[in-house]
Amino acid sequence: MLFGEILRVALGAIYANKLRSFLTMLGIIIGIAAVITMVALGEGAQRAVEERLARLGTNVLTVRPGQAFFGGIDRGDARLTAKDAEALLLQPTRGIRDVTPEMQRRLQVSYGKANSNTQIVGIWPSYFRINNHSLAAGRFFTEGEDRGRRRVAVLGWRVGERLGLTSTTSLLGQTIQIRGIPFEVIGVLKEKGEQGFNNPDEAIYIPLATAQFRVFGTEWVSAIYVQATSEKAMDVAMADIDRVLRREHRIRPGEPADFNVRNQATLLTTFQETTKTFSFLLAGIALVSLVVGGIGIMNIMLVSVTERTREIGVRKALGARRRDILLQFLIEALVLCLAGGALGVLVGVGAATILQKTAGWNTAVAPEAVLAAFAFAGGVGVFFGLWPARRAARLDPIISLRYE
Repeated sequence: MLFGEILRVALGAIYANKLRSFLTMLGIIIGIAAVITMVALGEGAQRAVEERLARLGTNVLTVRPGQAFFGGIDRGDARLTAKDAEALLLQPTRGIRDVTPEMQRRLQVSYGKANSNTQIVGIWPSYFRINNHSLAAGRFFTEGEDRGRRRVAVLGWRVGERLGLTSTTSLLGQTIQIRGIPFEVIGVLKEKGEQGFNNPDEAIYIPLATAQFRVFGTEWVSAIYVQATSEKAMDVAMADIDRVLRREHRIRPGEPADFNVRNQATLLTTFQETTKTFSFLLAGIALVSLVVGGIGIMNIMLVSVTERTREIGVRKALGARRRDILLQFLIEALVLCLAGGALGVLVGVGAATILQKTAGWNTAVAPEAVLAAFAFAGGVGVFFGLWPARRAARLDPIISLRYE
């Protein structure tokens, strides 16, 4: 028998039992759809976190206060000051490009009759460069305004909404009250999106010296952000930070440091590994459906062999060889799996899109996942279709012709 004739006979057998063929494919459809949806959720979550960390800057290190020790005795929380940031910026280093301290607190902000409890962040002007902020309107404050303790403010994109306004840019040039102290709005940042527990779009940024001496009344800073010269220089920058701050805090070599240095790139790598593990786990659970679907196909093909025993005997009597019968039933199983795989991909992509639009979840359908799903579906068809096909090929033509 020619291959074209074998293919036509196989497809004809599937078409002749449309409902049974669809029900047979159902397990494959559900399995592939589950795999595509789960992988899309994992991929979407990973990309979302990568984008957020990229906005923060992948070459940015965060220094926070740790525990202070004296003679091996814990003296409680340590402190960081703007002088520490100045030392990092002014002392000779190999891996540090820029530095900014940060102090923040939630305070009452009012404009006209509206008021809101808002995050107030005291920073140097370099903070905007380090964290990749850009302006929607107005300007950033300058180093001179920081040294002069000027009462100027740059607003996050959604601060106006918290004060009952339709647009934050309408506050440009206006005066707002921060804990009863008037501040002139000189700039509005572009929307950046929520980043972990912080949302820069809902924060108000003021000069650090103004925050220390006019608003917060303390010199302690909550963190120091250090920008490395490049992503490859992160380890060098961490060594610079450790050396400089140990000297500033008079900590001897070998003693525990009273500060912590966090690497954003390390957080990204850890999250990527966690997300991949979670995605593989979900995909593995979904693959169980494919295996179950493959077992269903094998069962139906075995039933089909039994039902068509006489037909197989007739074909063999007319000259069909074992490999022709084997190929016919193998093609039937493979077509069922691939057709189910195609429908499963459509269902999976549709489910991922619906979850993204209705639930607001981040999803991303990777072409690699689609190709892998198709390949696995084809493998299931060959693996679970081979036994029924071999059983059909080995039937004795004389016994088959006498089969009722």
